[in-house]
Amino acid sequence: MDHQFCPGSKLLRQPTPEIFACPSCGEEVEIWTDEFKASCPNCHHTVFSDTTMSCLDWCKYGKECVGDTIYDRYSRNKTALLKEKLLARMEKYFDRDRKRIEHARKVLQFAEELLLVEKADGHIVIPASILHDVGIKVAEEKYGSSAGPLQEKEGPPVAKAMLQKLGFNAGDTEQICTIIGHHHSPGEVDSENFRVLYDADCLVNMQGMVGKKTDSELRGFIERVFLTDTGKKLAMKNYFKQEESLYAGSRPTARSIE
Repeated sequence: MDHQFCPGSKLLRQPTPEIFACPSCGEEVEIWTDEFKASCPNCHHTVFSDTTMSCLDWCKYGKECVGDTIYDRYSRNKTALLKEKLLARMEKYFDRDRKRIEHARKVLQFAEELLLVEKADGHIVIPASILHDVGIKVAEEKYGSSAGPLQEKEGPPVAKAMLQKLGFNAGDTEQICTIIGHHHSPGEVDSENFRVLYDADCLVNMQGMVGKKTDSELRGFIERVFLTDTGKKLAMKNYFKQEESLYAGSRPTARSIE
């Protein structure tokens, strides 16, 4: 196959600049076609391109066509772009509910730490982390409750609509929504992706237990509830007073416990 004249990959092999308006101040911002973001020269706001799909997403010759370096860079850029766009949509969806927004961001942070060690798929885990609690808003509006089963019931349709708008394929969307639809029900979904999301959520939720439970109770909770060894280690190193001095107040990362 002659890839020289493939129009889809040309913008990656021979990048050109495109102009986008800064959503903060309206200034024109130049972003090259092989990149996904740039800083506004006027207000320094980070501006993202609106491209979410490429022939590399579906063409079986994609990697061969552009080469390993360009293909790997495209994959990294796309993952980062989708993460930022999902975060923006999640924050817009929750509006002034800072509690839900900050919780989702903390779960995402722990999920990314777990992904440094656990063999899960970040393309599934990261979106699931960002969107895992979107059912709360609908549940509270419909039932006046944010109970776990109601979150699981109402979350997947909301998440599915967001994912489809960003071009996620049907298979990935189904996996992400399945995790969201069971994120309070361990055992119903048995996958490494689910285990990482579940432990990331538990790591954040444990913050509300510290000071209310004894060390013995916390240790029992960690052993009984967490699903990954990395999650258990992170919980032990984050929430035990006797170990804080080892880290001088800084939170250990998953990389430090490999």
